[in-house]
Amino acid sequence: MTAGRRSKYSGQSVGAMPMRLLTVGKKRSRGTQLLVEEYKEKLGYYCDFEDTLIRSNPKLTSDVKVQVEAEDAAMIQQLKPDDFVVALDENGKDVISEQIADLIGDAGNTGSSRLTFCIGGPYGLGVQVRKRADATIRLSSLVLNHQVALVVLMEQLYRAWTIIKGQKYHH
Repeated sequence: MTAGRRSKYSGQSVGAMPMRLLTVGKKRSRGTQLLVEEYKEKLGYYCDFEDTLIRSNPKLTSDVKVQVEAEDAAMIQQLKPDDFVVALDENGKDVISEQIADLIGDAGNTGSSRLTFCIGGPYGLGVQVRKRADATIRLSSLVLNHQVALVVLMEQLYRAWTIIKGQKYHH
């Protein structure tokens, strides 16, 4: 896809499928939480938006494998069978903003009841969530701290909706 590409949903009526964000981590920094709240409010004009934080390392282990498995199990429990799940992973597909808009529009055509984005903890997502994902994307070729990835994702979700609605935010 080239720069300046339009979303196939730009200016079309796209159903406001509820969106959910599942993140693994500790308490967010004040700055991160302020930005998340700002984008949640903006996204509220387009769809219902839910933000769920899953505690990292629920078993308080020093074994990374056990930690990731426990976080994975906690995240899987939060997913419904009819969720359209998007995993954020450093090995996922590179996407541009218009492709995120297309992803939102496409998810609405799958019969799914909710679009759920999953961000793993410090060691990434577990095997179950990766297998369950309907799409796997990455926000950058850089490895991002999960709080930075969260803010980037929130902004991109807002940008995607403005692309879909043909609003002037995206140039």
